Amino acid sequence: VGAQGDLASRTLVLESKRFYLDVKENQRGRFIKIAEISADGRKNQILMTFSTAALFSQNLIQFIDFYRDLDSLDPENLRQGELKSEVMYKDDKKYHMDLKENARGRFLKVSETFTRGYSRFQVFIPADGMGEFQHNLGELIDEYDNGDAEEALSAPQNKHLRIENKNFYFDIKRNQQGRYMSISEVKGNFRNSILVPESGWESFRDVLDDYVKQVKEGD
Repeated sequence: VGAQGDLASRTLVLESKRFYLDVKENQRGRFIKIAEISADGRKNQILMTFSTAALFSQNLIQFIDFYRDLDSLDPENLRQGELKSEVMYKDDKKYHMDLKENARGRFLKVSETFTRGYSRFQVFIPADGMGEFQHNLGELIDEYDNGDAEEALSAPQNKHLRIENKNFYFDIKRNQQGRYMSISEVKGNFRNSILVPESGWESFRDVLDDYVKQVKEGD
């Protein structure tokens, strides 16, 4: 186990807000804490593993490109809802990225939600500051990644399905035995998971395909 606690910290001032990007490490591994301090002293923060932070940084580049191509803000004709959105699923957490606008300007709302329970944490990044934010986040990831971020970018992305009143999460993971798929059923505070080794994915798919065909033919 490497050093515990704080490994690095950066401070950014974006418009009237101060942001702290802290690289930390505990027994579960390295993670990044993103804290936002408003002008009135209010504090918001979210936590990301390195693998999630790498996906977030990659998505942020796409948001920056999209933002640069937008027409200038028209306070008399504000667009309702999100200008651009993305959702990331990681283990038992869900992260929303929503680029929005109001009379004061455009901003990126980043929300961290737990699939069990309804806790939600969020930070608001001024759209004009996304480039500086991504630059600093990317440098921290490059400097302190111990393989998690690189693997996350090359691995298949996690998937989510909502069927009736249940949520299903598909996560690709790796352990000493190799790669496997975790399929989790989540309903309220209930969570049940099965693990399928990579060697069995095609057989697993074939069984599902067979059932789908049988049911369709029966109907």
